[in-house]
Amino acid sequence: MGSPYRKIALGPRAMRVEPNTDGSLLIRNTSELEAYPRKLTDRLTAAAAAFPERIFLAARDARDEWRSVSYREALAAVRRIGTALLARGLSAERPIAILSGASIEHALLALAAMHVGVAFAPVSPAYSLSSPDLNRLRHVLKLLTPGLAFAQSGRQFERALAEAVSPECEVVVAEATPMARRATAFADLMQATAADRADVASAGVGPDTIAKVLFTSGSTGVPKGVITTQRMLCSNQQMFLQSLPFITSQPPVLLEWLPWHHASGGNQILGLTVYTAGTLYIDAGRPGAEGTAITVRNLREISPTLYCTVPRAYAELIPHLKADPELRRSLFARTGMFYYSGAALPAAVIAELDEIAVASCGERIPMLCGYGSTETAGFALCANWLPSRAGLAGLPSPGVELKLVPQSGKLEARVRGPNTTPGYWRQEELTRSLFDSEGFIRTGDALAWVDPDDYGAGLAFDGRLAEDFKLSTGTWVSCATLRARLIAAASPCVQDAVITGMNRDEVGALIFPDPIACRARFADAVGSQDIGVICSGEGFRRHLQEALDRLYSEGTGSSTVIARVLVLAEPPSADAGEITDKGSINQRAVLARRAAAVERLYAGPTAADILTADVGLRAASR
Repeated sequence: MGSPYRKIALGPRAMRVEPNTDGSLLIRNTSELEAYPRKLTDRLTAAAAAFPERIFLAARDARDEWRSVSYREALAAVRRIGTALLARGLSAERPIAILSGASIEHALLALAAMHVGVAFAPVSPAYSLSSPDLNRLRHVLKLLTPGLAFAQSGRQFERALAEAVSPECEVVVAEATPMARRATAFADLMQATAADRADVASAGVGPDTIAKVLFTSGSTGVPKGVITTQRMLCSNQQMFLQSLPFITSQPPVLLEWLPWHHASGGNQILGLTVYTAGTLYIDAGRPGAEGTAITVRNLREISPTLYCTVPRAYAELIPHLKADPELRRSLFARTGMFYYSGAALPAAVIAELDEIAVASCGERIPMLCGYGSTETAGFALCANWLPSRAGLAGLPSPGVELKLVPQSGKLEARVRGPNTTPGYWRQEELTRSLFDSEGFIRTGDALAWVDPDDYGAGLAFDGRLAEDFKLSTGTWVSCATLRARLIAAASPCVQDAVITGMNRDEVGALIFPDPIACRARFADAVGSQDIGVICSGEGFRRHLQEALDRLYSEGTGSSTVIARVLVLAEPPSADAGEITDKGSINQRAVLARRAAAVERLYAGPTAADILTADVGLRAASR
């Protein structure tokens, strides 16, 4: 038995599992979903009355100091801004496009829009700042037809505002007025009077009112606008709290970077703060060396009650936690739970976090996870039990119906509940294809029982159905399974991997090394910090070869083993779409951008930077 976990209250997971005549399974939580408000800002109003001076939001200002807004101040601002939005005739047909990332002004504008029934869309800042042609931004704005576009900095978003935003659309900026475009100062929205007009409009906002449109494109294609209603947002939060009731044992304090144009950041994190009258410190950090340094500095100052991030970010925190006693003290002081989403978390990372936590505070911090999509408001299933294992999706939360449908040898997850979208914004054909005949959303994700003889052990993520492929033999390859096994076998030196081999004889993989782990282990031996030099060195190659050979010896056929790998010194590029904003790998984007590397992986003779498995191992092990 290992060290104890920090004690937290966890919700019920008793399920009803009903087989259907078509071979599918219908799974429901036996607990009923409790009541939730008609709209999210009802909770903002209640918090302003009950805890007027409690900090709602905080972010670092230009002097690098924390600037905060209380619940009293936030509600007053929301009512004034809401009045200003109504005066401009904004609506669901003339919504708001928010081009920049998380900020206090972004939150106040979004909440004001929701309060008075004006739809808004938080758009990925990368569409404005990283795109050479602005095509994705143009596509989104054409679908939206916004009446107002907001950017935190007019200068930073100047090109997008000048070239992609319609001249008829009002531009609002919080700072740095753009040179080439007339703009309204955000402070002017705060000057609106007759705030009772906002109250009248707010009374007409209900569960079916569109709150926001979240754009997602998955692995390929142009962005789709997922309609998100007030019912979705509020039921989503109630499901989350019933699954993890410890969250309300004290006023939640969050320090988060997760982007608000994704459901995980904009729905779950910002929404949870409002729903529970918590406090959210906006973290300007994110995965990557520079971003992690920002997060580490913030975590030294702010002790969260729960901490949510992506697997890559946890891995990058580990060396800082090992070296920094103040960081350990602050992070472990009152964190009741670690939570992750976006990708599978390697077991080795969990083990290292457990070891650090036990040495620091004498107990492990529960590492929990869940499953959801933009179409389910970000949350649907939860693995809310201990001990947990990596890669779980969990079981349905109260109020969620999950249908598992056999597809191509796997079980596709389909979801129905108050947290599911009514469809895609102005894309009727995509909306029709989203639902099956019983009104369940087709997620395109596969789930698998952890133990087919014990449904209580929960479900694990089993990959995207669209990512799996066939070898030339006609045998299906499960990309998610092989990727997870490879990363675990080569831990901690492999950050991520992309599986290759469609219509070929063998499965291969493109490997992205973990620069932090590789430098710690092998830099001294090769006398260099350069990741390319390290990966060509004997130590790293031997480590990877042993992992590859071990996996090959455990395989049962060509579709279950990785025969060859190519190490890529160039990390995946977020600007090129190879990493999502949540930090997970985009397999299709990597394969498209690195097509030449895939060809080289399979070309002969084998290049020096390609490793192949010892094919005699599997036969010898039989």
